[in-house]
Amino acid sequence: QVQLVESGGGLVQAGGSLRLSCAASGRTFSSYGMGWFRQAPGKEREFVAAINWSGESRVYTDSVKGRFTISRDNVKNTVYLQMNSLKPEDTAVYCCAASRTGGARTASEMYDYWGQGTQVTVSS
Repeated sequence: QVQLVESGGGLVQAGGSLRLSCAASGRTFSSYGMGWFRQAPGKEREFVAAINWSGESRVYTDSVKGRFTISRDNVKNTVYLQMNSLKPEDTAVYCCAASRTGGARTASEMYDYWGQGTQVTVSS
């Protein structure tokens, strides 16, 4: 069982930056693939970024490439999402998720554990 707790969300102006953190419980964190997803009001949840268990493989959705960076620290049991050059369309609740496959998965059904989410609001 893995419990995930996100932090770092908030209100920022367009062009600004935020760093989200996702702290995981459990001794098996280093074996999990981790992902970030987001859901805006009235929209379906969408994939943002993922990283495999070792950190060597990373995947991003096209709209965030070059602006967002996913990383992980397997000693601290934490995954991060550095978000730069934020746009109003990035406004959403951001959730992290853990996949027992260990891979950098883009499909939500490949994830087994989910956090509650943290709100990111980008003003224009």
